[in-house]
Amino acid sequence: MKYVAHTAHWQFLGLMFGVLAWILTVATTGLNEWRLWFVSDVSVVTSGVAWVGIWRACFYSHALPAIENCRSIGLSDSFAPAEIPVAQVLMVSALVCGLLGNLSAAAAMRTVYFSMKDHRNVGTLFRLAGGLYLLTGACSSVPLLWNMYSVLSNRTIHFPPDFLLPAAPARQQLGAAIIVGLFASALMLVSGVLFLCYRYAWEALGDFREPETRPEQKSGLPNGDQRGRDNPAFLREDNS
Repeated sequence: MKYVAHTAHWQFLGLMFGVLAWILTVATTGLNEWRLWFVSDVSVVTSGVAWVGIWRACFYSHALPAIENCRSIGLSDSFAPAEIPVAQVLMVSALVCGLLGNLSAAAAMRTVYFSMKDHRNVGTLFRLAGGLYLLTGACSSVPLLWNMYSVLSNRTIHFPPDFLLPAAPARQQLGAAIIVGLFASALMLVSGVLFLCYRYAWEALGDFREPETRPEQKSGLPNGDQRGRDNPAFLREDNS
C-alpha cells in the first residue's frame, strides 16, 4: 500500500477551516444583530437602537414591563422583505450542507491517514466534501450579501404595530452577524477549494490500489524465468 498521508496536509487545514466556519455559521444564523436599526423616537425604544435579525426583532426599553422586547419574524409574514425569508431558508440549508461537508471531509482524512484498506473511494470523498463546502459557502453568502445591500441602502421594513418599531429608521448599520457570517462563508469557500484541489485523488487514483501479483512472481523463480534449467553440479557428477 502506498503511503499517502503526507499528501493531504493542506486538506487537513481545510477540515479545520470547515469546522470553524460551520460553528460561526451556526452563530450567525441565531444572532439577532443582522441589522442595527437606529430610531429617532426613544420614548419606547429607550436605547435608541433595535436589533433586526432573520428570526426576530429586539430592543431594550425602560418604558415597557420587560427590559428586552422581542417579536418573532415568521417565514410567511407578509411584512418581511424578501431577503429575510430567503435568509431563513438558505441559512438552514447552509447548516445542513456544512455538517454533511464536515462529515465527508472527516471521513476522507481518516481514510488517508489511518485506513490500510483500498483507497479507491478517497477521491469521491474529497470531491464530495469540496462540493458540499462550496455549496455551504454559496448558500450563506447569498442572504448575507443581500441583507448587507439592504442595510447599506437603508431599506425600510413595515413592521406591524405590535413590534413598536418605525417603518423607516433614522439610519442603519451592519450588525455583527453579517460580518461574522461573511467571514465564515469565506472560510467555507477556501475549504472547498482545498479539497477539490487534492490532485492526487483526481489524477493518480490508480496508485492507491494494491499491486497485482504477476504469475511469474508467484512461481518463486528468479527473474520470473519459468524455463527448466539443468543443475550444473548434477551434470558434473553424471559425466565423471
